[in-house]
Amino acid sequence: MKTVSFALIHFTVAFSVTYLLTGDVLIGGLMAAIEPAMNSIAYFFHEKLWLNKSQCHWNECII
Repeated sequence: MKTVSFALIHFTVAFSVTYLLTGDVLIGGLMAAIEPAMNSIAYFFHEKLWLNKSQCHWNECII
């Protein structure tokens, strides 16, 4: 339930901000669909990098 409520908040914020900036319901809807999807992809790679960095010693990290 927490994940669903967070997703609804995320979609609402993405739509609202875009709609307020553009005044266009279609663009607001597109951003509400696209932006969370792109954030999910970015989060996946962020977690991979974070895990990699946390598993190496400070003097052995490439990143």
